[in-house]
Amino acid sequence: MIKTASLPDNILAVVKYKGTEPPFSGEYNDFGTSGTYLCRQCGLALFRSQTQFHSGCGWPSFDEEIKGVVKRKLDADGRRTEIVCFRCDAHLGHVFTGEGFNAKDTRHCVNALSLDFVSDVTVEDTEEAILAAGCFWGVEYYLKKLPGVLKTEVGYTGGHKDHPTYQDVCTGTTGQYEAIRVIYDSKKISYEALLRYFFEIHDPTQANGQGPDIGSQYGSAVFYYDDKQKQMALAVMKELETLGFRLATVLLPVTVFLAR
Repeated sequence: MIKTASLPDNILAVVKYKGTEPPFSGEYNDFGTSGTYLCRQCGLALFRSQTQFHSGCGWPSFDEEIKGVVKRKLDADGRRTEIVCFRCDAHLGHVFTGEGFNAKDTRHCVNALSLDFVSDVTVEDTEEAILAAGCFWGVEYYLKKLPGVLKTEVGYTGGHKDHPTYQDVCTGTTGQYEAIRVIYDSKKISYEALLRYFFEIHDPTQANGQGPDIGSQYGSAVFYYDDKQKQMALAVMKELETLGFRLATVLLPVTVFLAR
């Protein structure tokens, strides 16, 4: 799944336009948790945490990639070797050899903005969903419990204001929804199962809010990445309507997701 439509400008500047984040600015530069690093643009597993080491360079460093998932090519400057995701060509960073940092004498210098991290050491590929069902903290609490869900992130999407603050969204005038970005292992849970659970953990018949939280920012919405997700959401929603539920849930194409 190529997720370019949901990526904010700072991430697109790196993965699409081959920019470089400032050194020591990324959340994964000093990181000691066991798990797997994914391509931020398509969700493919790229690096395992046991291959990460601290190089002092200011960017996440790895001595080895997962076999077959990272491509190397000559950089535009004609001197360095660029590394990109094998599947989607997202720019990751550069690879260097001969520095003597480790036994493999290799350093994959990667932008943290090119990565997602999940606490799973065997996952090979992932999918993503963006959902809204009221206060994002409450929705996240339940979604994190679902087997197969690897990572959740709260944020805003669907609106017309760039880089809104929490206070902006609370006015109900930005068009933004409080939403959850869900990364999941499709070998362990399907998009259909995720959707069915989503409809169970909130009241999809309530308009203009959820419970005591009133306002368009608390509305029920499913944001689809592609036609496959759209058709599955339509099928599940139609089934609920056939059972007598008058859904207030809206179905919308994915737009930029701004993490809080």
